[in-house]
Amino acid sequence: MTTAPTTLSTATRPSDAVPTLALTVPAKPSEISGIRRAIGALGRRAGLDADGLADVALAVAEACANAVIHAYAGRDPGVLRVSAEVTHDGLLVVVADDGRGMASRPDSPGLGLGLPLMASLTTALEVRVSAAGGTEIRMAFPAPGPDAASAWAEAG
Repeated sequence: MTTAPTTLSTATRPSDAVPTLALTVPAKPSEISGIRRAIGALGRRAGLDADGLADVALAVAEACANAVIHAYAGRDPGVLRVSAEVTHDGLLVVVADDGRGMASRPDSPGLGLGLPLMASLTTALEVRVSAAGGTEIRMAFPAPGPDAASAWAEAG
C-alpha cells in the first residue's frame, strides 16, 4: 500500500495578507487531530472566539471522518485535502477526497447525522461530487466581526 506523504503549507496571499492553509494527508483516522489543530490555529489567528473555534473543529472533524470512513470503503486509503482561508465573510474550509463520491452504503457504520450536524454549525454548506469521483465539502463559518479579512490585513 502506498500512501501520500503528509504535506502542510501555510501561505499568506500577497494581495491582502490574509493567512490560508492547505493540507494533504493520508485519509486515515490518525490524521484528523492534526487537521483540527491546524484549522484551530488558523481560526485563532482570524480572531474566532471559543464557540466559533469549537464549531469549526467539530464540523471539520466530521467532514474528515466522513471521507476516511466512506470515501475509500473497500479499497486502500487515498488522500484527504483540507484548505482554509479567512474571507470577508468569515472562514471558508474545504475538505476533499478522491474517493467513490456520494453513494448510499447499506453497510454504513454511521448514523447519517454528519451532514445535518455540519449544516447546523456553518453559515453555508455545499457538497460537490466531482465527475471523476470524490467529494468536496465546502463550509463557511461566520466572521468574528464585520469583516474578518480586512481586520486581519490591518492587524497583520
